[in-house]
Order: sequence, then structure tokens, then C-alpha cells
Amino acid sequence: MNKITGGQAVVEALQAEGVSHVFGLIGSAGMEIFDALYDAQSIRFIGVRDERTGVHMADGYARASGQAGVFLAGQNGPGATNLVTGLAQANAAYSPVIALAGSLSSAHIYRDAFQEVDQQSLFKPVTKKTWTLTQTARIPEMMREAFRTAMSPRRGPVLLNLPRDLLADTAEIEVAMPDGREFKGGFTASRELLAQAADLLRTAKRPLILAGGGVKNTQCYEQVLALAEQLQAPVVMSPGHGDAVPCTHRLYGGQVGPRGNAVASDLACRADVILALGTRLGFNTTFYSWDNLNKDAKIIQVESEPTAIGRFFPVQLGLLGSAPNVTSDLSEILREHAAGSDAREWCNAFIGSRASFLTKRDEDAGKGADPMQPAFLFKTLRDTLPDDTMYTMDAGTLCLQATDNMRYCQPPALFTPLDFGLVGFSYACGLGLKLACPDRTVVSLMGDGGFGMAHSEIGTAVQYGINTVCIVMNNGCWGAEKAYQRDFFGERYIGADVPNPPYDKLAELWGAAGFRVERAEDLGKTVAEAVRCGRPAIVDVQVDPAALYSFRRDSFKHRANSQK
Repeated sequence: MNKITGGQAVVEALQAEGVSHVFGLIGSAGMEIFDALYDAQSIRFIGVRDERTGVHMADGYARASGQAGVFLAGQNGPGATNLVTGLAQANAAYSPVIALAGSLSSAHIYRDAFQEVDQQSLFKPVTKKTWTLTQTARIPEMMREAFRTAMSPRRGPVLLNLPRDLLADTAEIEVAMPDGREFKGGFTASRELLAQAADLLRTAKRPLILAGGGVKNTQCYEQVLALAEQLQAPVVMSPGHGDAVPCTHRLYGGQVGPRGNAVASDLACRADVILALGTRLGFNTTFYSWDNLNKDAKIIQVESEPTAIGRFFPVQLGLLGSAPNVTSDLSEILREHAAGSDAREWCNAFIGSRASFLTKRDEDAGKGADPMQPAFLFKTLRDTLPDDTMYTMDAGTLCLQATDNMRYCQPPALFTPLDFGLVGFSYACGLGLKLACPDRTVVSLMGDGGFGMAHSEIGTAVQYGINTVCIVMNNGCWGAEKAYQRDFFGERYIGADVPNPPYDKLAELWGAAGFRVERAEDLGKTVAEAVRCGRPAIVDVQVDPAALYSFRRDSFKHRANSQK
């Protein structure tokens, strides 16, 4: 065993785990780690401008690569507190982010020391696990535990506090490869329950597969589509997971529920058997209302988390298992099954409705007029961007409208804040995606307000040559809130308007490529040029400020009544 510093032990543990990228912001509490990274040729360090957006990069990297995303906050106190929003976002997305936070020296704890904050208590609510190193010699053990916890079902972010004195101390430490300690593979339901589920699917007249994050995150779309073909069942997705299966498949129905499309939502309201595959049937999918599901449907819910089964809606069968394993087992049981006439008629009717919906969507988008409408913007992106495009999006009404309007041809291809509903996420997430998948086209959609929170990371993109395209849908306001003020508060606008600099010029000042689109007729060629330019690119697109939409109308029923 070699006598090394705690900082060196952290980096050797990262190397033992096969980590190739570390995102971070330098600080004095973690200097021993940064110094050790200087010699770690197998790890590329990406220095960010803000800890929050840096965690979004690690989050995007983790979701796109299927591996843990690592973020290093070098400073205790404010450097650590800036992680909270990013980790809360990763927690909502079940994203395996490993945050390493520099921490106060052990001898200074509880003395109101400089930059002291209770980091242990702070991060517990927003992580899968938070703990604090107590001995330098235990660093390899704690690092293994961080990766094991983050990567085992159900995945999620963890935070390890690293007191600066323990990083500076030396000890005889052996960092071994963690073979045999990590979680591998999936698990499946009992044969009895699988047989019961197969019987329900076999007799369904209007079968539907509702695919969620359990399908997307395990990339088992081939198994899901094979089962869908056996059953003649359309496949719809929970919001934010519209890329769970490729949109080019004939059984692809798009996203379901209040934030989905009318054809997919109608299927969920009429299906007699719903195979809810890797989904909680949560808020974004249902708003917890039978308005978005057939109350008489027999629901088969497949989840890897036992507490998620039947939590929001009663189920006919709950199958505890991973989506790929359960799907493959059901296909095997149903291998001799031939869909009946009712199921084939149901499926063919869906295919016709979906085709009509797509045609009308393009027709309604128009040929392009000024001021530019969101529907035309979305159509142009569908027509212009290549099939390998990966999209990141913020919350906000323009991005919420965009989620079911893009083409997701090569999963994974859609990355959103999901249930956390975060603004300011998309651009930084896209940088993480590009590092995980350098050969893919990455396009980040944001409103102008959200981009104002994140544009300092243009500097990171330029410094490290991370060539994504960010399309800023600029309507000069916080669109969701201004729509609510218009529709429910008598147009009493306050805090809704957002004056912005020309973001194309700001991009150029950072050393990126800046583009501005003021006329609809220029949009397609400008976006294509941004994709081809081979540099980090920002496209400032002027969108009609009057094109506002109240997504959560249900939240303001009391206001709607008071306006009458």
C-alpha cells in the first residue's frame, strides 16, 4: 500500500470506477483533489461557472451515458449550498449524480467557523443518501458506497462531504477495483403474476402500453415494441419520456395526459387494459385525475420501486420488476399469441388517427408569418434538425409545448426537468449530453428568462469546445406567469416582462457563434447553419410575445370563476 493524501485517494477511486469526466468548480476546501486531478490523464476535468448549472451538466451526462455523473464542489459553505437546486433536480429525475463537496475542517465544526453550514442536514432531503467522511483511510470505502448507492435501483443522486483536513492527511491506502460490489442486471416478477398479466393482455380488446422512465432509462425499446406488435397495442409515453421508443415506429403515439397530445390521451381514456411499464402514473402523466385514464381499465403496473405500485391509482396487477426483464418475459409467454380482430381494429384506427393528427399539426403550423408563432418554430425544427438530434428543454410553456412536438428518432433523445419543473436547466444539461455522446447533435430549447439564468456557461462551452446549439425562444417575458396574469388576474402584469440583451451578441462576446432570427422565413436556414458551424452556437429567435398559453388552467379555477 502507498501512503497518499486523501485527495489522491479520491481521484484514484474515481479512476477505479472508470470515470472519464468530472465537472466541478475549484475551491480551497478541495484543493488536494484538484491537485491530484492534474496528474489524472484518464479523467477530463470540466470547470464550470456555477455549481448549480454544473450539477445540471453532470445530470445530463449521467442520463445520456447511463453512468454516474460526477460533480466536485471545491468550496464548503456557499460552494456546497449552490448544489441544492441541481441535486433536487437530479433527485426528481432519478439521475445518478455523485456530488463530492468540500467541507469544513473537522476541528472547526460547531464553532461558527468561516463558511460553516450544516451540509449533512442540508442535502438529506434532496439526495438518495448524504454522508460525511470520518477517516482518510476510509475514502475508498466511501467512494465505492457513493457509486453503489447512486447506480442501484432506483437510481438517484448522492452527496459525500469531504472535510478538508481529511483530504490533506496522508494514510496508507489501497484503492482496489470494485468488482463484485456494484449492482448489475435487473429483476423480474414472479411467474404466477407474469402469467396473470399475460392473460389480461391476451384478452384485451383495446390494449395500450404506457411507457415511462423505466423504459427510457434502460433503453429496452426494442423489447417493448416487439411486445406491442404481438398485442397490436399502441405505445404512448409519460411526459418527458417521449423518446422511450423511436418516433418513427408505426405504433408510436407520443406523450399522454394533460401535457401530451389529443390522440395519445384519447387512447388512455378508452383502453380496456393498460400496461403501465416503468411509470408511477404520477403528476405530469395524470394530474392525479381519472380525467386522463379510463377508470374502468384494468391497469397492470410494472415498477422497480414497490412503493410506486398502486400509489396513485388502483391497479389490477402490480408487478415488481425492471421494465426490460418483465417485457421480455411477457413476450416469451405470449410468443404464440395472435391479436384478435378487436385489437387489430383498435390499432389500425389509432394509426389512422395518428397520421391525421400529424398532417393537421403541420398544416396548422402554416408557412410562416411574422411575428413568429411557436407552432411554426416547432415545425421548422422537425423539418430541419437531423434524426440523431438529442433535445434538452426547460420548464415553461414554450418548452412544455415543444416536448410532444419534436421528433425523437434515436433514443435517448429528450431530457427535461420532469417533475421538478426547473427553469435554467436546459443549456447546461445539453453540455453534459454532448460530452457523453460527442457524435450526436445536441439542441437545447429555452425561454429567454431561463437562458438568462444559465448563459455564463457559454464560457464553459467555449473553453472546452462543447459544440451544442441553444435555441432561445425569446418572447421577452416569463410566459407561463404572464399568461396566468392575462387569463385569471385581469391583465395586472407585474414582474412578468424580461428585458434581455441581444443573446446572439452576448454569445459572440464569449467567443461562441451567435445567430439572430427575426423573420420566420429565415429560421430554417439559420438553424441549419448553427448546427453546421462546428462551434458552440446560440440562436436568439424572436417569438410572438402575445402567443401565451396557460398550461395549468386547473390551478386557477377559483380565479376563473371570480372573473365572470
